[in-house]
Amino acid sequence: MHAVEFLQAWYQVQSNGRWERAHGVTIESLETPGWIVTIDLAGTPLENHPMRAVARDLSKRDWMICEVDRNQFRGQGDPEKLLSIIQTFQTWAESESARAQASTVR
Repeated sequence: MHAVEFLQAWYQVQSNGRWERAHGVTIESLETPGWIVTIDLAGTPLENHPMRAVARDLSKRDWMICEVDRNQFRGQGDPEKLLSIIQTFQTWAESESARAQASTVR
């Protein structure tokens, strides 16, 4: 599934009439220039799941950092990294879901 389609589907699953009133997904531009994507994890199956930070800082024009902090996935990057940030969330979310399913099978 394409990363943007994944994010749309993930958001739709979380939206239950309550979650989306206090939580959500934001995509904003930065002055640097660049992007910041914030995805609230509270009240989702990803709540309290750690994530190893993903950082790439090759230059002022080629950088990205994604991490989970305070129950939020936060990804920031240069103007060409919006898709990479969302893909990083998708990869992490899918691996955490698979890990959770595997532990319930045992």
